[in-house]
Parts: sequence; C-alpha cells; structure tokens
Amino acid sequence: MLERTDPALLEKKAVLYRMVMPGHTCPYGLKAKDLLRREGYKVEDHHLTTREETDAFKAKHGVSTTPQVFVSGYRVGGHDDLRRFLGKSVADPKATTYRPVIVLFTLTALMALAASYAVLGNPFTLRAAEWFIAFSMVVLAMLKLQNVESFATMFLNYDLLAKRWVPYSYIYPYAEGLAGVLMVAGVANWLSVPVALFIGTIGAVSVFKAVYIDRRELKCACVGGSSNVPLGLISLTENLMMIAMAIWMALASTGLAPGHAM
Repeated sequence: MLERTDPALLEKKAVLYRMVMPGHTCPYGLKAKDLLRREGYKVEDHHLTTREETDAFKAKHGVSTTPQVFVSGYRVGGHDDLRRFLGKSVADPKATTYRPVIVLFTLTALMALAASYAVLGNPFTLRAAEWFIAFSMVVLAMLKLQNVESFATMFLNYDLLAKRWVPYSYIYPYAEGLAGVLMVAGVANWLSVPVALFIGTIGAVSVFKAVYIDRRELKCACVGGSSNVPLGLISLTENLMMIAMAIWMALASTGLAPGHAM
C-alpha cells in the first residue's frame, strides 16, 4: 500500500474520476476535488458524462462506486477512502452522537436571547429563559413531525403511555408543539400548562424507568425517529424542562412568579 511519505507523493498530484452528467453531478466527487485542493494537490479532473461511460469505468477498475481518486498510479478509492488516506476522520452514520441536541439547544438559546433583546432591550431576562424552553419545545416538535411515523415507532420502545395507547405516540409531538407556541406567546396558560405538565411527567417517568431502572440501551426519539442520540439525560432534560416551564407558567398566572413579565 502506498504511504503518504513515499517520494512519489511529494509532487502532490492526483487524478480524479467523477460523475458530471447533465442531470446529476456527484456531490462526493465535488467533496473529493475540494479536499484534494485544500490539501495542496494538483487535481487532474476527469468527468464521467454518461451512465455508459461510468459503468465502463467501474468495470475497468473493478469498483462499484464513483468518485475514484488515484495518486501516483495508486487507487486511493472514494471520498471516505481519501479522507482516511489523508489522515482525516470519517463520520460513522450509525455512531451515537449528542451533536444534534447540542446544536438545537445552542440555537434556541441564541434565539431566546435575540428575542429578549429585540422586545425588552436586554438579552438576559427571565422572559429569555422562558422563551428558550418554549422555542426548544417547538423545534423539538418540528423535528419529530418531519417523520411522525418514524418518531412514533422509536417512541413506542420506551414511553409508558404510548405502549398502552398507541395513538399517544402520534399526539405527543403535536401537543408539545402546541404547548410551546402558546408559551412563546404567553397566552392560554389554562391549556399549555396542563399539556406540558402531563406529557413532560409521563415522558420523564418513562425515560427514567427505561434507562435507570431497566438499564435499557435505546435511541432517543427526542429529535426525531432517525436520530442516533442515546436515550438518557437529554430526553430526561427535555421532559424536566417542560415540567419546570409548566410549573413556572402556572405560578405566573397566579402572580407568584417573581419578575415575570407577560
């Protein structure tokens, strides 16, 4: 196998074969070309412009996919193989990750701060904290509703109520989104508070039982049914946030929440 330290590689020249057809340009081919150039390689870029030309290329080189990268006559392979060759990491689509929820909560926090600044002239207010939770509920509901069937299937693995009444797995994201929207507006607390308190409590108990009592290793449906986020702290936090928000809004309705401004 050719190593990057071999003298033949010092020229840093690469030959790239990729699909560039009238109705399709291979995105991985574009990624491979960009990566090579950023790494200082001079790229000899060959376009495969028809299906017949692509199939003939694959048959000739005994490969099943394009693009294909060659360095000093050695076939490196496709985009992922190129990343490995260059010493870069390759994402595992099946690996568990917290990145989606970290990005989500970061953006909803920034949205809340921005809204607070726009409305109240100060980003750091109690209303910003309320909006952060409410915005998070709405965005989480939106992610679930992108594919409600997939969400419901994953949700049924651990939610105690959904296991007993399957329609609840379809109702849940709509209820979460509705409660979140009402809490953003600060209206209809008589509806948003009990809804958030109910689904949050059932959810928290379900997650706690599945993860910390039954010790099950499951994927969390909190950011949709296709996520690789492990069930546990994140989903528990989502539900506890809803419970806390419901209690806070209930106190606000009775005037017992200090510093609350509707």
